[in-house]
Amino acid sequence: MNIKEVRELSTEDIKIKLLNIRQELMNLRFQIVTGQLTDTSRFKIARRDIARMETILNERARQEKEGKK
Repeated sequence: MNIKEVRELSTEDIKIKLLNIRQELMNLRFQIVTGQLTDTSRFKIARRDIARMETILNERARQEKEGKK
């Protein structure tokens, strides 16, 4: 998921997707440990998607905070 797609989502949608990707990341970690994961690039992609979503959420929170002052 690229940054443009994330920016188009609502805050609630981002939070839901963030929870899903974190769950997927946990499953990927288990698969790495057990040796079942064949596509290790998926681990890196999931971490970057999490970082993108958290960045957008932080930007929105900062904008709301500045707007209230």
